Amino acid sequence: MRAFLAAAAGFPTILFTSALAVVVVFWLLAALGAADHHGFHGHRNVEAWGMGGVPVTVAFSLLTAIAWFVSLSATVLLDPLAPNGLARAAARAAVLAGAVVAAWWTTRLLVRPLRHLFPDTPGPSRQDFVGLVCTVRTGRVDGTFGQAEVRAADGSSAVVQVRQTGEDARRVGNALTSGSTALLYAYDDVGEFFWVAPYDSALDPRPDSG
Repeated sequence: MRAFLAAAAGFPTILFTSALAVVVVFWLLAALGAADHHGFHGHRNVEAWGMGGVPVTVAFSLLTAIAWFVSLSATVLLDPLAPNGLARAAARAAVLAGAVVAAWWTTRLLVRPLRHLFPDTPGPSRQDFVGLVCTVRTGRVDGTFGQAEVRAADGSSAVVQVRQTGEDARRVGNALTSGSTALLYAYDDVGEFFWVAPYDSALDPRPDSG
């Protein structure tokens, strides 16, 4: 145990020990919600190193952990074989270079199966539905109740919560019932619903309207 502690606190492992401490603190903060684990999400930032397809944080964490483990293990195994002085210094320099190369090669292999977990295109957002037309699926829509079905650009559909202001609901001809067509014109982040208004394609000024 003493040999491992000495190796972790000595050159070259201390370089990776310090970096590993930063990685551990970062992921602890991410688990507590105080840090974004998708931070440094530039996949292309590590593509030149053959580790593209995952966030920089993931690639750096893997690289650091592997380099630390290789450096620690190699130092513990080689130190007893190398006498003090120049030979030991040369051996530790070789361990440093070998740990970096081994970590880089291993990380490249590990990130390949992880790439599908981090697609380049962002996931769908509720804001993407703003401006789309929906079909009411409940008997009424008012300031506290209502659901509608909306179809995204990719053809998928979703049932969303919708609300209509009291003023709009009281206007003659503006009542929204099951089967009515409405326009999602705003999203309320707090209430997690869309504001809707009656929609008539015949009044749409856009040239591609039906």
